[in-house]
Amino acid sequence: MPKRVKVSELVQQFQLELLAGEDGLKRGITVDDLYRPGLEMAGYFHYHPNERVQILGRTELAFLETLDTEERVDRLERLCDPETPCIIVTRGLSAPQELLERAEEKSIPVLRSGVATTSLISRITNFLEKKLAPTATIHGVLVDIYGIGMLITGSSGIGKSETALELVKRGHRLVADDAVEIRQMSDGQLHGAAPELIRHLLEIRGLGIINVMTLFGAGAVLSSKRISVVIKLENWQQEKQYDRLGLDEETTRIIDTEVPLITVPVRPGRNLAVIIEVAAMNYRLKRMGYNAALQFTNKLTETIADDIDDYE
Repeated sequence: MPKRVKVSELVQQFQLELLAGEDGLKRGITVDDLYRPGLEMAGYFHYHPNERVQILGRTELAFLETLDTEERVDRLERLCDPETPCIIVTRGLSAPQELLERAEEKSIPVLRSGVATTSLISRITNFLEKKLAPTATIHGVLVDIYGIGMLITGSSGIGKSETALELVKRGHRLVADDAVEIRQMSDGQLHGAAPELIRHLLEIRGLGIINVMTLFGAGAVLSSKRISVVIKLENWQQEKQYDRLGLDEETTRIIDTEVPLITVPVRPGRNLAVIIEVAAMNYRLKRMGYNAALQFTNKLTETIADDIDDYE
């Protein structure tokens, strides 16, 4: 079932004034796009996206004033489609009486905001995008390391929380422990956050639950973060071949987005916090166009080629 945001939530979030259609406040908004019906005011209703929130600004209302009464009533009648969740008038402008009458008949909420049209559209779009974004909950720890969101995954008891604690001690920031709520934004980016109940908390086996913000301060936590890299911790398997150069780039799918995956084998003596810290720095270098592994292989190839030439 698709996600829905009630019109009443929109009213509360943006302090909108209700002008008509109170019975429709429970209507659901299912898309994060808004629409300014400019062509529709001119009578062109083909391909009209009636499932979107309709925005009437100064331009649309000024054009309506140029129409005779019969045309204006016809356009507003067609604008008040049963599928339309609500209509918002911006800049504190007055809504046409014909609109209020038809909206009241069809229980379509007509709302008013004092905010400028472009600004209001941007704010509501961002709000709906977050509310309607596809979500998933993943068992793991999300840490902000040098500005890079690192999602640490692995089997229970492998040391994810202990590694996160060491990273926090080294000056990095905890976003979520144990359960990470992930939202996929419209541009494909993944944003992770902690559930409200366990926000800022970290569970350390043998020690219990600690509050990271209380112990280390507000600078040690973050409410949400874009996920850039997934670190998978797994027990060292002697028979498994692990990447030793860094040329093989793996990815993993979260919701519908592919994310770089780094598998880190765990065994006594390995400092996981430092390894993950360096992985974050190396990721930043790759984004800047520098790949140490690729540079090494290129130099090695050149050296071998020179040796062959000398031998010949």
